[in-house]
Amino acid sequence: MNETRILVAEDDTNIRTGLVDTLESEGFQVVEARDGNEAVKAFQKGGFDLLLLDIMMPGKSGYDVCREIRAIDKQVPIIMVTAKSEEIDAVVGLELGADDYVTKPFGVHELLARISAVLRRSRQCQRPERPENRESFRFGGCEVYPRRYTLVRDGKEVELSQKEMQLIRCLHDHPGEVLCRDEILNRVWGMEYYGTTRTLDQHIAKLRKKVETDPGHPLTIVTVHGVGYRYSCQ
Repeated sequence: MNETRILVAEDDTNIRTGLVDTLESEGFQVVEARDGNEAVKAFQKGGFDLLLLDIMMPGKSGYDVCREIRAIDKQVPIIMVTAKSEEIDAVVGLELGADDYVTKPFGVHELLARISAVLRRSRQCQRPERPENRESFRFGGCEVYPRRYTLVRDGKEVELSQKEMQLIRCLHDHPGEVLCRDEILNRVWGMEYYGTTRTLDQHIAKLRKKVETDPGHPLTIVTVHGVGYRYSCQ
């Protein structure tokens, strides 16, 4: 029996029922919330492996819910769902700590693939660290503490999301190498990821604000136009 528990927060009854039926048919245990307030209350009871949050909900929006949950849990996977096509919706969600997003209308196979990829990466991160892994390591001008999901730059501690930590590890493991966008997506989001490289670019932009002295002129995470990114050791 699949013991994976998913919280589905969606105010549209038809869409919510469809999501619940689909996920339960795949063996997931699903708890549904009709609005943002119900979602927060349900999450506080604990035991969820993934959250599927609609952005436009009464009471508290998906943004509000994401913000509150990230204040107490940095690791639980969150996928935002938006009915809008504006890029700003996705950007805001990712900046608040969401791992991925899907835009309505979406196909069942795409949604399941996104969920599978996010869950797999999350579980890999939760495995005990190998003995050879250090407590901290240098990344550009920062000291990164993977077990605490933080980094220290200029004497100030900065929190990292799970995806940001995964990106740092991916780049740190290949110093000086040019990693194409698809390769990074495969390593961090998984081979089954159905999204676009724009998701990666948005995460990189957010990460640069935390690791670069001047994010507008990055020296640590360097863009190689038309290809991808390179980690430049300092």
